[in-house]
Amino acid sequence: MLWFCKRGEKLKWERQYFSHCSSEQSMPNRLVSSLLESPCGTALKIDDENKVALIRNYCPSSIFCTGTHTLSPAPLWALASMALEVMRVGVLLCGSMWSLDGKKFLAPVRSAPWRLLVVKTSPMAVCNFMSHEKCLKHVKIPCACIAPGLVRVPVAHCLGPPGHYKRKFCAVCRKQLETPAFRCEVCELHVHTDCAPFACSDCRQTHQDGHQDHDTYHHHWREGNLPSSARCKVCKKTCGSSEVLSGMRCEWCGILAHAACCVIIPPECTFGRLRNMILPPNCVRLFSRNFSKMHCFRISESLQTEPDDDDDVDSSTQGSLKEPQASTDSSKQMLKIYDGNDAVKRNQYRLITVPRIAKQEEVVEAALRAYYINDDPKDYELQTFTQQALFCDDVINRNDATEESHPGSVFREAVPEAWIIRAKPKDNEVIKIYPAWLKVGMACVSIRIKKESTTQMVIKEVLPLLGYQSECPQNFRLVEVLMGCKQVQRMVLDDHELTLNRFQDVRKTSLRQMNQTRFYIVENNTSVVQVHLFVGGLPPHLSAAEYTNILKDELTIKTNLVSVSHVYSSQGAVVLNISCFSEAERLYMLAKDTTVNDKPLTAVVIPEVLHSKLPQNCCPLLVFVNPKSGGLKGRDLLYSFRKLLNPHQVFELTNGGPLPGLHAFSQIPCFRILVCGGDGTVGWVLGALEEIRHKLVCSEPSVAILPLGTGNDLGRVLRWGAGYSGEDPYSILLAVEEADDVLMDRWTILLDAQEAIESSENGVLEPEPPKIVQMNNYCGLGIDAELSLGFHHAREEEPDKFNSRFHNKGVYVKVGLQRMSHTRNLHKEIKLQVDQHEVELPSIEGLIFINIPSWGSGADLWGSDNDNRFEKPRIDDGLLEVVGVTGVVHMGQVQGGLRSGIRIAQGSYFRLTLLKPIPVQVDGEPWIQPPGQIIISAAGPKVHMLKKSKQKQKKTGYVKDSRTESTASGDMGR
Repeated sequence: MLWFCKRGEKLKWERQYFSHCSSEQSMPNRLVSSLLESPCGTALKIDDENKVALIRNYCPSSIFCTGTHTLSPAPLWALASMALEVMRVGVLLCGSMWSLDGKKFLAPVRSAPWRLLVVKTSPMAVCNFMSHEKCLKHVKIPCACIAPGLVRVPVAHCLGPPGHYKRKFCAVCRKQLETPAFRCEVCELHVHTDCAPFACSDCRQTHQDGHQDHDTYHHHWREGNLPSSARCKVCKKTCGSSEVLSGMRCEWCGILAHAACCVIIPPECTFGRLRNMILPPNCVRLFSRNFSKMHCFRISESLQTEPDDDDDVDSSTQGSLKEPQASTDSSKQMLKIYDGNDAVKRNQYRLITVPRIAKQEEVVEAALRAYYINDDPKDYELQTFTQQALFCDDVINRNDATEESHPGSVFREAVPEAWIIRAKPKDNEVIKIYPAWLKVGMACVSIRIKKESTTQMVIKEVLPLLGYQSECPQNFRLVEVLMGCKQVQRMVLDDHELTLNRFQDVRKTSLRQMNQTRFYIVENNTSVVQVHLFVGGLPPHLSAAEYTNILKDELTIKTNLVSVSHVYSSQGAVVLNISCFSEAERLYMLAKDTTVNDKPLTAVVIPEVLHSKLPQNCCPLLVFVNPKSGGLKGRDLLYSFRKLLNPHQVFELTNGGPLPGLHAFSQIPCFRILVCGGDGTVGWVLGALEEIRHKLVCSEPSVAILPLGTGNDLGRVLRWGAGYSGEDPYSILLAVEEADDVLMDRWTILLDAQEAIESSENGVLEPEPPKIVQMNNYCGLGIDAELSLGFHHAREEEPDKFNSRFHNKGVYVKVGLQRMSHTRNLHKEIKLQVDQHEVELPSIEGLIFINIPSWGSGADLWGSDNDNRFEKPRIDDGLLEVVGVTGVVHMGQVQGGLRSGIRIAQGSYFRLTLLKPIPVQVDGEPWIQPPGQIIISAAGPKVHMLKKSKQKQKKTGYVKDSRTESTASGDMGR
């Protein structure tokens, strides 16, 4: 099967060729019907006329020629003219070998059976596709105007905010992205802002939505935007280019191939090298009919800056993008073209440039080309806003032409500035009915509908064609599906609705939407809707009944449709099971604007993981990313990991925290965690994991770290580096897969202040309740915590400036210099007890408890000297090391490797008595602790961490970052 999208300039054929064609010499009626009804598409040779109808059902976009006899030249001319005039493609089917050169036929070469002839043409006028003449026979890329008809299962894209993307090309018009453009957050689609409404809804299918049930997944090919070094999997030759859209890539396994070579590759996708950590799409179920893709993939609303109104760009934005400079050619003029009533209402138009003296057919064709519609211009007409149709052939210059001087003008009055392109009304239409998920082995069937055709009549006519003659039509329904770029909308048609009227109403609303609309016949299966909605921000430590009452009061939930399925009392969160789409959408939107006890609620749509379908060796990776860490590099990592993995296993920590992800993976028997953030982010995830460990089937998942913070001491100890600096995300995932499992101690710190505080209710002084915090790295008192507190205050005052690791360290230095002369005599303000023994403190300004051999961005505070008094520190020895520093200068010397700290003690249980308020910091989080007691003890079982393996990564033949090349440079404009 060959897909051709080569289109040349309009070929003007002489009318007399039709007059030479007699009925006896003409092509079979079936072929003529096929030519008239089939869009631009496949060229295929068939020798058996009886197979035409059947194969056309399998390949509705194909054109079939039958017979092996030789025709006389006259009907060949007619067929050639008809094929190119009706289909307007660079492909000629005829029964004798002919050649075309520009605008004329050459002499016939010889008689032969039906064969394919290639026309020498210029670049395609619709999608700017270019090819050598000799390469046309290898073209297999569908044109943008027919691509929507080739989508097997429509899946909407998740378009992020506009940005500047270097060396990327638009998937619709194929031009380079020189202006702000959209990209899909899930796949490799890049489109101009004004091309986005015409993009196919062909995103990756990452979950089941209750309609299809496929256990085998095929490659999901995406064209172009490959690095220049990309090589084909089949022929091993270069298939990438930085100049044009070139090459194909599977967005699941990442293999690369030429468009002509990818058909040789077996269709089944194995998910490549990352197969063991990818969550298979058939194992994820999400009922997402009323939710946008941004909500389904939990993408922060703050990143969504473009309007979310249907699939179009806002009129003001579109106008600024689509207003080109006035043409300097005085023989040309620009016209505004609307494609229907919806475009007029929204003031969304497209500009075309035509000669000031142009035929109606040429203007109509240019208008259709602007909307990527590849139909016969004779079926369309231009109308004004007053619905006054054209009644003449020529569009005359409206600036200096009058009705008297030009009696052949298009309008009786002056030519308006804007036009509406309409389809001419017909008494009958040919529509395609797709069998949806009936699994009948064919793409669609074509039927002709009339004015009296109802939905029930269409169903009765279609069922026998699909082999369901014995089925009752009442068991099926007809569904209208709008395959929008950002949302796929479904609507069930009433059994008594007139199908032709519905078809024409959609076309009046928008020709573009009509080109993206399908009709599916589906069974009346009563599927049970279950939408899982995570709601956080509720008061902690309540029962399920109390949470239900709160939600009734605040969200007015309907108990017959909504139930509380899981309660996380200590975190103040619940998971709702909702059996109605509209109720789920209402609660989701309402929760985002609701506060309980002055605390805003958070709502997150959670997918259901079908753990029973997971492959035997599958150990999915749960990814948590803090987009605010590491100079905002977390946003780039979110995009990269969503493409490399299933986006349903990537969670943004600023949208509900780690609990939604842990709940989604709670029934998976084996999984790992990757935390992308600073040491504070890692502590946040480990703390949440500790609290709900008893609710997880995999109670001890191993945790890897991608350091994005300033210090990143835990990442250094586990060999993940001093900080992320743009490494290939694919290589990072491979390193996680090969990492070694190690144990690490965690510690509980009990803060029991003796100072009384004023009650908010009655104003009476009451003792401050004890507080418990978890420690992973270190805990500091005195000068160390004071510097952290100064940095924290500076970051709160100007958070936008703290977007790089270098700047953050500079602020630390500045705060340290300001406190260089400060003296506290900490040893006089605290008392230390280690393992029930009093320890006398030397003259120090800071006291630090360390759990890992890294402090303050990699410094070795304990030192490497041998000391018979203490054991050699390890992260899993169940001991903490206590070290003192004498001031800022001493800390600077430790940072520079000139000195180490003052070794004080080593133990497993510590009691501190604070005599005065003292700055305290735990894993970089500082505060002022009132006088009282601090108790530090081991926090239950050790946690499993992943330590990067020392062995060299194996070469996989995978092009480095072929799917996520230079995400950092791609977002320079953000």
